[in-house]
Amino acid sequence: MSYETLKLERHGPVGWLINNRPEQLNAMNATMRDELADAWLELDRDPAVRVIVHTGEGRAFQTGVDVREIATDGVGMERYRESLESFDLHFTAWHQHVAKPVITAVNGICAGGGFHWVADADIVIAAADATFFDPHVSIGQVVAIEAIGLMRKMPVEAVMRMALVGRHERLSARRAYELGMVSEVVDPPERLREAAQELAERIARNSPAAMAATKRALWGALETGLTEACRAGAAELVSMWGHPDQLEGPRAFAEGREPVWADPVPPGAAT
Repeated sequence: MSYETLKLERHGPVGWLINNRPEQLNAMNATMRDELADAWLELDRDPAVRVIVHTGEGRAFQTGVDVREIATDGVGMERYRESLESFDLHFTAWHQHVAKPVITAVNGICAGGGFHWVADADIVIAAADATFFDPHVSIGQVVAIEAIGLMRKMPVEAVMRMALVGRHERLSARRAYELGMVSEVVDPPERLREAAQELAERIARNSPAAMAATKRALWGALETGLTEACRAGAAELVSMWGHPDQLEGPRAFAEGREPVWADPVPPGAAT
């Protein structure tokens, strides 16, 4: 597919989803919202892609909903009412049930709704000059879904402070690392994409089937209590028994060679 607000690239086993409205600091207009839903599925269904990296062009990763569009087009936030009231969202990897590992690589500014893709990624890294803040309450809007997701990753008070201080305080990449929002700070910042590609390639060496089952088990655990989560995790573990990758991994280890994994099954395909 071709996209107006995004760029999709493939580099070896790594698929790149790049926000491409740099003059608008990659704010999400209605077109980007719709295109994101399709782009995630395109990369998840591509058998050549083992890992997905999400980043932005220009000096911002993402700055939330396009406030200028909301303020001037006569539709405003009403365009989102039905999807929010039914919680039927489709613009992040989590919303789209992406099975492949997802890395968010934060370049520059990440603000407001940009935290959707921080909260919903499997791994987050940031350039050393990245900054984070949530201006929702500073423009009369509610902080909710993004921050709720972040509270599963980092201290609640840190999320509350960011939500309530609004645009009047920014977190540095280093502070975001200290709080557990990101797992790596890349310095110099110009190496962000290189570092993300290297990390993605390391991840791509692993069994696609085992990683998909791992994602289901670990993300599913966030939805349930301890015993239920462990029971579901055990089922995912056993689901790999007899899979070609489950047999190939130990055999390759014993033979001192790189494993040759089975091709992943595209989402929705018959198994």
